[in-house]
Amino acid sequence: MDMSPVTGIPGVFGLTSVNGTAPLTRAGAFSEDESKVEGTLFDSFLNTAIDNIKTTNAYFSDAEDEKIKFALGETDSTHDLSIALKKASAALQYTVAIRDRLLDAYKELMQMQI
Repeated sequence: MDMSPVTGIPGVFGLTSVNGTAPLTRAGAFSEDESKVEGTLFDSFLNTAIDNIKTTNAYFSDAEDEKIKFALGETDSTHDLSIALKKASAALQYTVAIRDRLLDAYKELMQMQI
């Protein structure tokens, strides 16, 4: 899967498949036997966005764990704490940027005349 400029965060652009599933196709495209519909681009995009949110939550959980360990004196490594906090911050900024872009696209679609 493509990686964004922020190390360790999966990107949603340039997808060819999601988690090794069927290749992405245009909406409504059929497989060779045309009996079942393969995953649509929107479906895979949504699944990837959900995976990104889960990754962001995992980074925040790791950062919280590091904070607790440091506060309880279980570790003296400010380096690990700093890295966990930076990963969580970068993941949140990335997630918010994607959300903002999606909302802008949605608003633009809603304003289109049919």
